[in-house]
Amino acid sequence: MRYFSLTGLSAALTLSATAALADGISTHVLDLARGVGGKDVPVTLEIRQTDGGWRQVAKARTDENGRVRSFGDGVQAQAATYRLTFDMSGYGATGQPAFFPQIDVVFQVSDPTLHYHVPVVVSPFGYSTYRGN
Repeated sequence: MRYFSLTGLSAALTLSATAALADGISTHVLDLARGVGGKDVPVTLEIRQTDGGWRQVAKARTDENGRVRSFGDGVQAQAATYRLTFDMSGYGATGQPAFFPQIDVVFQVSDPTLHYHVPVVVSPFGYSTYRGN
């Protein structure tokens, strides 16, 4: 009779899952007014430099479900301050100019081994954000 240790397998799976999630930052635009994800929203990811300025890391557009699942294979989060800029100027169906044409979300990555999901919930005249998972 053979016995197998699941402890080693479980640890390996946990490390594997952590490594897969540790590769960066993701976001999601949730449209409260329509009850759907905000598709095709341009999003820019920037990192704060030591002089206080910002350096662009990557650009992306939200998918059909309003998500940016990854900013690219080469984007590795590091302990730093980041800014997500959502270009909302072309988003919406009201026919009116966007009240908030740009949404900036500044956040701190303190542990680069973790995945940082930073969504925004939008409506025509308001928005909020939180740390998701």
